[in-house]
Amino acid sequence: MDYTNLQLEENENILIVTINREKALNALNARTMQELMYLFSNDIPERSLKGVVLTGAGPKSFVAGADITEFMSMADGGGQEMAQRGHDVFFAIERSKVPVVAAVNGFALGGGCELAMSCHLRIAGEHARFGQPEVNLGIIPGYGGTQRLIQYIGKGKAMELMLTADMISASEAWQLGLVNKVVASGTEVEEATAIIQKIGAKGPIAIAKTIEAVNAYFEEGKNGFQTEVEAFGETTRTQDFKEGASAFVEKRKANFSGK
Repeated sequence: MDYTNLQLEENENILIVTINREKALNALNARTMQELMYLFSNDIPERSLKGVVLTGAGPKSFVAGADITEFMSMADGGGQEMAQRGHDVFFAIERSKVPVVAAVNGFALGGGCELAMSCHLRIAGEHARFGQPEVNLGIIPGYGGTQRLIQYIGKGKAMELMLTADMISASEAWQLGLVNKVVASGTEVEEATAIIQKIGAKGPIAIAKTIEAVNAYFEEGKNGFQTEVEAFGETTRTQDFKEGASAFVEKRKANFSGK
């Protein structure tokens, strides 16, 4: 696929993905969602990556929501199909076998907040703002917000933010557990890259299986504990486990091969 709304830059096996619609505050239109789906379903699995950093173009916005101009057509139907497509895209991100870190460099509202929550970790610039303001438009969050926000900050506070449409600051998002770290504005991608570099030194199979097991806790029809048992068993049969255990005993740095 030719990417028009996504800018990709790979460096030392880390893929930096920038949603490049700065004039529209990087709003998620249909083309952007299509490109994200292809990227995480087809492109990224074919690459040998330590991880992915996802950010927005410009200093103002990570993603300021879905594209409102496209919303207008939903009055005549199609809203359910649009929401389902959004769920499919964000599940593809959440289930990525390599870590995906959101570098939130500004507004993360509506679909932008939902996009950030589908990533495995979130690094926020000090001027970032988060919120689910959909009720201001007479609709509800449609890309997983009613479910993931509860997982991160609990039912009471999530209900308050979704019913009032209030925005919260980066520092409050950190206090609530929505973001992992708050950094100086302009350093979000750098900090996200550093975290992936740290994760990338670990066993890649173990990283993928950890993501799978944690996700299983929240997935309907899955037993997270059983997923953990099976994943643990699978990792103990890998060359990475033998290398990691040997390196520990020999007091040296492990050289993982991903096998």
